[in-house]
Amino acid sequence: MADATPASFAGFPIEAFEWFAGLEADNTRRWFGAHREVYDRWVRGALQAMLEELADESGGRVRVFRQHRDVRFSADKSPYKTRTYGVIDERPGGLAPLYAQLSAGGLFAGSGYHTLDAGQLVRFRDAVVDGRAGDGLERAVAGARAAGLETFGEALKTAPRGYPRDHPRAELLRHKSLFVGRRLAPSADGVARDVALAHARATWAACAPLNAWLDEHVGVSPARPAPAGRGRRG
Repeated sequence: MADATPASFAGFPIEAFEWFAGLEADNTRRWFGAHREVYDRWVRGALQAMLEELADESGGRVRVFRQHRDVRFSADKSPYKTRTYGVIDERPGGLAPLYAQLSAGGLFAGSGYHTLDAGQLVRFRDAVVDGRAGDGLERAVAGARAAGLETFGEALKTAPRGYPRDHPRAELLRHKSLFVGRRLAPSADGVARDVALAHARATWAACAPLNAWLDEHVGVSPARPAPAGRGRRG
């Protein structure tokens, strides 16, 4: 079969979002195979094309993740994820990857630190309780929320051991990861090219203060050095 990936980003037609609704209703290899062309062209292909275009503007490597689920240790044996997502990482001057996701609910864009290893988590928590650094994080999160972004990330029910449970930044202290973003619902026609690009650009711009704080106070794991320059896409 000829390559169905679009040569350039043309937006996400309503068929892309209908594809997700169909997959949620019938998450089987048979259904996926019967609708593979829509996935290749208007779901994965269109998402990759959008990320490639945006990476051309600012640098970085594009990665779109596989649709298959790892079911080895899961009671849910559904073979496919019901969302398709990718990142622009290895960005010059920035450590946090820029994230985009398609699902039946629309186009989500966001950024931040999706996972924190043990060393990063200690640095994050120590910075949260530090007066100056913690105030900076509060301002970055408040600014993101004022721009219409939501805060996400795995969090404990209470402050972690060794930190005061009644700390004024206990909500942030409970986080085991921290990222922000927002979702754009599709119209009756889907999400047009210019609308999708504007949503991603504006959202990532609103994420920048939080990313700068995370880069300064958390950084990368010593076992995972910071990337140097623009990487090859793959």
